[in-house]
Amino acid sequence: MTRFLLDTGIMGDFINHRRGVDLRVRLAREQGATIGTCVPVIGELFFGVEASRSRDINHPRLVRAISGIRCWPYTNEAAEEYGRIAAELKRIGRPMQQIDIMIAAIARTLGNCIVVSSDGDLLAIPGLATENWAA
Repeated sequence: MTRFLLDTGIMGDFINHRRGVDLRVRLAREQGATIGTCVPVIGELFFGVEASRSRDINHPRLVRAISGIRCWPYTNEAAEEYGRIAAELKRIGRPMQQIDIMIAAIARTLGNCIVVSSDGDLLAIPGLATENWAA
């Protein structure tokens, strides 16, 4: 079974039915894939809602959207994987936002997981499969 972990920007596109992401999600589900996101992404989305001018409209929309999608936790195993990834990136001199490393660590611990993102930084993480579903 293939898992697709939606990164923050792609989750925004999915929730707001932009750039064909909602259609890609539907097709992947029809083909038996599991679609989800993770706790760090949910945190970023709630930050965006709280910082928006339309908080009262956006908050219930986000709560509704995440109730219908799998959310993978940040586990001890993911924390250990985070340490490996962060050390490797430091060795090769590739700075990256810590939240992106957390997302990558969760994906790598899931196995058979592809991160769907428009963030090119994630391409630098060894062993992380990524796709961009934004049309």
